[in-house]
Amino acid sequence: MEIRAAVAVAAGKPLEIMTVNLDGPRAGEVLIEIKATGICHTDDFTLSGADPEGLFPAILGHEGAGVVVEVGPGVTSVKAGDHVIPLYTPECRQCPSCLSRKTNLCTAIRATQGRGLMPDGTSRFSLRGEKLHHYMGCSTFANFTVLPEIAVAKVNPDAPFDKICYIGCGVTTGVGAVLNTAKVEVGATAIVFGLGGIGLNVIQGLRLAGADMIIGVDLNPAKRGWGERFGMTHFVNPREVGAELVPYLVNLTKRGADTIGGADYTFDCTGNVTVMRQALEASHRGWGKSIVIGVAGAGQEIATRPFQLVTGRSWMGTAFGGARGRTDVPKIVEWYLAGKIEIDPMITHVLPLDDINKGFALMHSGESIRSVVVY
Repeated sequence: MEIRAAVAVAAGKPLEIMTVNLDGPRAGEVLIEIKATGICHTDDFTLSGADPEGLFPAILGHEGAGVVVEVGPGVTSVKAGDHVIPLYTPECRQCPSCLSRKTNLCTAIRATQGRGLMPDGTSRFSLRGEKLHHYMGCSTFANFTVLPEIAVAKVNPDAPFDKICYIGCGVTTGVGAVLNTAKVEVGATAIVFGLGGIGLNVIQGLRLAGADMIIGVDLNPAKRGWGERFGMTHFVNPREVGAELVPYLVNLTKRGADTIGGADYTFDCTGNVTVMRQALEASHRGWGKSIVIGVAGAGQEIATRPFQLVTGRSWMGTAFGGARGRTDVPKIVEWYLAGKIEIDPMITHVLPLDDINKGFALMHSGESIRSVVVY
């Protein structure tokens, strides 16, 4: 079938809107009509050429929502007409990782997904007979896409597509990092570095968990209002603090008889390796946990003095907020419908597919929290 898509033809070039071909679903696969998709920093990271796994030409996009149109042989968990969210982190419930219950990083289709292909080693997308790569197993920058059944979460049909598409990455990553990875407890102190879409969702996850002190750190003073809206209690602009950012934050988190200071939990949402170090060193001696969410460029490494770790601080990483997609994503949709989490204010721009490159520009300028393309 012919579909419309924004194609990443090469690294560093704007997406090109064109008509491409999409083959129907094969065994264990699902054809989805994408109704809305968010524009995420990860898409931009790949498009820039900094992603070591980036492949071109490809149809990017991984933060979508839509309706099942057709299912291939053997598919039982969804049917035509179901509302779904594509999952870039699948949940097969059978591989050693899924069965371990220690991680959400399902390995069932990792090898082919990383090569921009479906599990059988082929692509469903083509342009004039030439293969186009899938992206993160999703490719939501197209109005139709095909996914493996294990990478599709069935959700409540009452939820609006242009809001819940954000749950396909940003919301789940931020809130999940708090609840699943860090396991923040009531009364905790926390510092969030970077108040973009992910950081704001970390903040509302901290509010949901009952954290007491929630400090937001960002170079953009306009982010103060956004952070406070979602539960931030203190705002710090590093430009106003200078080279003494870590000591300043440590001192800010001293409470009562605690003369050491440092946050119980810190979260890096920037992808900047220098900030990752600052986040670790701003966590509390003896028990502080620092969670790395942001993705750094190819070849970059994080570093700190071993003293920071042997005195009890922990560096942790998280992918998709530690969420098990088919199990947890429907629950987060229900939280949204029940008003436990907010999404609507974060959708700052809604665009047609033809204006998708404008969405990337809005991201670069800092004017948007999340731009959503509606088909």
